[in-house]
Amino acid sequence: MVRGLLNKLVSRSLSVAGKWQHNQLRRLNIHEYQGAELMSKYGVNVPRGVAVSSVEEARKAIKDVFPNESEIVVKSQVLAGGRGLGTFKNGLKGGVHIVNADQVEDIAGKMLGQILVTKQTGPQGKPVNKVYLCQKLALVNEMYFSIILDRKSAGPLVIACSKGGTSIEDLAEKYPHMIIKVPIDVFKGITDEDAAKVVDGLAPKGADRKKSIEQVKNLYNLFRKTDCTLLEINPLAETADNQLVAADAKMNFDDNAAYRQKEIFALRDTSQEDPREVAAAKADLNYIGLDGEIGCMVNGAGLAMATMDIIKLHGVTPANFLDVGGNASEGQVVEAFKILTADDKVKAILVNIFGGIMKCDVIASGIVNAAKQVQLKVPVVVRLEGTNVDQGKRILKESGMELITAEDLDDAAQKAVKAYK
Repeated sequence: MVRGLLNKLVSRSLSVAGKWQHNQLRRLNIHEYQGAELMSKYGVNVPRGVAVSSVEEARKAIKDVFPNESEIVVKSQVLAGGRGLGTFKNGLKGGVHIVNADQVEDIAGKMLGQILVTKQTGPQGKPVNKVYLCQKLALVNEMYFSIILDRKSAGPLVIACSKGGTSIEDLAEKYPHMIIKVPIDVFKGITDEDAAKVVDGLAPKGADRKKSIEQVKNLYNLFRKTDCTLLEINPLAETADNQLVAADAKMNFDDNAAYRQKEIFALRDTSQEDPREVAAAKADLNYIGLDGEIGCMVNGAGLAMATMDIIKLHGVTPANFLDVGGNASEGQVVEAFKILTADDKVKAILVNIFGGIMKCDVIASGIVNAAKQVQLKVPVVVRLEGTNVDQGKRILKESGMELITAEDLDDAAQKAVKAYK
């Protein structure tokens, strides 16, 4: 568990597999309708569509955008895969419906403001604040297309398959011989030859080869110019009029590029994220929520991992990863405690601080002030070591609060587990 979390935090490797993940990773995720708008700007063919956030807007869209359409696709917008097989907590089955135009308002009304649970959201589900109304395309072929960042080739890698519409894992299991991979030289960019290899792998039935090559190049340019870390289109559809169309798409963007992709990062939808992680990010804290019982507050990722490991070793599961960093302020410590105590699953808190740049007396003052503000209802075990440790211990002792102190990491973990049990 811990090594897997370390991989998330340090390498933040991408997963095209689509497994449900915690949101605080090194990438921004945007909704399908936002991705479609962005792709259209880069010359990628997308279905005609409009996002609505109310029944009234849906009614207007039918009149203005789809006046001649008999059937329309209604797609719930959540940042998770598996929508089609998902279930709303109000009982509606499926987050994607193809309905007659006169049924759009009814279906949209049953989706908006509701919670959709899919295999990727977890049982808590995600709120649907918008639905995406799209034209129904006459498809003759469905393919798979993605661009990821590949460590082996040290650059972008295009993955294509002549079959699509289902997960890449299923495709790899059933049709491994149909999947092709085309590495792109990051310095040269995509060439006509590269794009042609991709088109040959997609094997469209009747789409114009030259236009298809241009679509692939447009997709790569979008990936490069917007600092994508993942662009996955499933399906990349071939229509009856021989066009390649991105019928559905998932896009992630590198957080390190936020300063130059301000318009894209303004699209962030925090309603789709763990509110604890949103609050932590605002306080400049590194936090990932887990499912355990002992909340952890530590300075330094390595020490945090060791703390989580030793809690697990003593038979209990950590409730989170929380690294306050090497130079946290007293205010950040207070915010960290607020986040930890907001989790109902947390039955004890372990603070493990090794003071290097971070001073133990600052942490101690933050703990005392936090305890006063949040009215702690769970036991708190504190282990301090390093710079100003004596001052820190004195602050804790003189606070008059029932804080459990520990001498070393193993002692702290044992006391935290005992306090929990």
